[in-house]
Amino acid sequence: MPRPLWTGSLNFGLVNVPVRLTSAVRDLDLHFRQLHAKDHAPLETHRVCSKEDEEVDYEDIGNAYDLDGDQVILTDEELSAADPKKTKTIEIETFVKLEEIDPIYFDHPYYLVPAGETDGTIRAYRLLAEVMGSTDRVALGRFVMRTKEYLVAIRAREKALTLSTMRFHDEVRATKGIDSGKGRAKPAQVKEAVKLVEALSTDWDPEHYEDEYRKRLQAIVRKKQKGGEIKVPEPDPQRSAPVPDLMAALEESLALHA
Repeated sequence: MPRPLWTGSLNFGLVNVPVRLTSAVRDLDLHFRQLHAKDHAPLETHRVCSKEDEEVDYEDIGNAYDLDGDQVILTDEELSAADPKKTKTIEIETFVKLEEIDPIYFDHPYYLVPAGETDGTIRAYRLLAEVMGSTDRVALGRFVMRTKEYLVAIRAREKALTLSTMRFHDEVRATKGIDSGKGRAKPAQVKEAVKLVEALSTDWDPEHYEDEYRKRLQAIVRKKQKGGEIKVPEPDPQRSAPVPDLMAALEESLALHA
């Protein structure tokens, strides 16, 4: 289990469950260091004053925000006046149906694990996990991690509690203004497209989907390590070309998956 990022308690009415927060996902991306192409020396980042052309120490860095054409200068101490009150609790405010939450609001997933192995802690954790697992409800609440307050969704996953940080409503851009074209699709085209969707439909199996880009990148690194030549494949023009006959394309696609 990864190290805890936050320790506190989950409050459900008068029930208090001590918990630890750990990330539910792991970073498997390949991370590359930037080097000087000439001599392969690592590059360094320096903060330099554009006026004096001198490096600035971290403690001498200020903060500016452009507001109505003015540059407002704030110190770190002044910024800290907006910090939320730090507490060690996740307060459940309400329960909603999972299907009512648009997935666009979900941000980062975490696990909530029992903080301690006492009988009371384990029983309270199991109670809440079983209650959450037996309903289609998601608990909404708030908590503070570091200096930011988060809206969170808590639900059960395989007898464990998960927490997903969420985006606030005003952070999600509205669809208004998105150019989706004028008019409506032809009924015959919609009918054929629905058939294609049904032909491609299957049960969700997360193990079926792998990061193909990461696998290709790993293969390139191994090949390069062995002195192999890396060739960039030519793009397929047919994949990006517009469809001249939408109906014919739908019928051909359906025939391929029949």
